[in-house]
Amino acid sequence: MDSTGCAAGEPFALRVLGDMMEPEFEHGCVIVIDPEGHVKDGCFVVARHNDEFFFRQLAIEGDRYLLKCLNHAYDEVVEISGMDAIHGVVTQKAGKRRKDRKRYG
Repeated sequence: MDSTGCAAGEPFALRVLGDMMEPEFEHGCVIVIDPEGHVKDGCFVVARHNDEFFFRQLAIEGDRYLLKCLNHAYDEVVEISGMDAIHGVVTQKAGKRRKDRKRYG
């Protein structure tokens, strides 16, 4: 177990802050992350870079792992070291209404 009290492979939830991942993930929505989820090009991940966590869409280009925003107002691209920097894959977006809920995978 780590310092959060969660087992390393146990899914966890986070609240999205900001608009960098809109329109798919609006500010304030809750996402579920699976630390053991299947990582593939185009999936949504939580990754660590320079002691900071990022929630972005993963783009795998050859041997490069890039984190990209969905909101075209931001052109930020972060290159991470590889699979070891990824802490989990988004598997679900929670919502108050059924139409707002979505599964990824």
